[in-house]
Amino acid sequence: MRIELRDLVKRFEKAEAVRGIDLTVDDGELVAFLGPSGCGKTTTLLTIAGIYRPTDGEVVFDGRVVNRLPPKERNLGMVFQSYALYPHMTAYQNMTFPLRLKKIGEEETRPRVERIAEMMGISELLDRRPGELSGGQQQRVALGRALVKEPYALLFDEPLSNLDARLRLTMRTEIKRLQSQLGITSIYVTHDQVEAMTMASRVAVMNMGRLESFLSPDDTYNRPPTVFVASFVGNPPMNMFEVEVTEESGEFVARRNGMAVPLDRERGSKAAAHNGPLLLGVRPEDVRFAGDGVSGEVAAVEPLGREDLIDVETGGELIRLLASAEERPTLGDRVTLDLDPQALQFFDPSSGHSVLWVS
Repeated sequence: MRIELRDLVKRFEKAEAVRGIDLTVDDGELVAFLGPSGCGKTTTLLTIAGIYRPTDGEVVFDGRVVNRLPPKERNLGMVFQSYALYPHMTAYQNMTFPLRLKKIGEEETRPRVERIAEMMGISELLDRRPGELSGGQQQRVALGRALVKEPYALLFDEPLSNLDARLRLTMRTEIKRLQSQLGITSIYVTHDQVEAMTMASRVAVMNMGRLESFLSPDDTYNRPPTVFVASFVGNPPMNMFEVEVTEESGEFVARRNGMAVPLDRERGSKAAAHNGPLLLGVRPEDVRFAGDGVSGEVAAVEPLGREDLIDVETGGELIRLLASAEERPTLGDRVTLDLDPQALQFFDPSSGHSVLWVS
């Protein structure tokens, strides 16, 4: 099923939770809604589900406006953070509940449940109640309950937030495999950028009710259209500081106090065409120790295992970089840094838009 949001707005009295969202989820696609708490991603999901009615704009399924269609007639499967399983029912009874509501008989129900349970790896757990299951097993039952009704689309609301890190990794892989195998249109709400970037074909980054970008994971990371996207996506976050870009003897340079960063011609020419100061952004993994470059003093060293996160103070700015443990400096060391010229980002400080990727 193809899902379209056309200038979607949702208000609660004076609070505007969703502000003019326009996007399309293609048939069979898995899209992630990513953003901080309170950005409107869950409100958007619940409006698609029909739990909320849009204040303005349209929700469209396969060309049909469904604003007034009640949730039970939308045939959507929902998977929640809290699992939402009935504690007095067995896993089998929980999974069959949507079918019983539709008055589907046992002769059709049991084969459906057994097939889904086998796909989910929970066939031997069907006689257990939720209290007898682990968190991961409960989440599989909740996902199986959503799938057994053969929905047109699946909606996930931060379904892995209650699981430990290792189990989240397993379930991420499992959900992505199932979605791809079944070809069900899916929307996955999360504040975890790793989940969004590894699972989705496109990521809708939201901020304060607005859609900041709707791009592939690679473009979201490497070609961020706004300061918010650049700073929110990526861990550790992107370094960012104000510079002036000039052309000197045919070469482009970004300057800040006593710091001078050489630029490549393509990025430098676009940045220099902008009148006034710019925000320069560079990710910690694109900063390296070098024999010559930007000099500074090591202000902090945080061992992370196979690499270190290092803070270097230079020209009144703090630049973070990731370096191998073998390169580890000590506090107070004087070092020089090289900022990869092909990885630099430039943003207009007033609008927050990229001068490289937004025309």
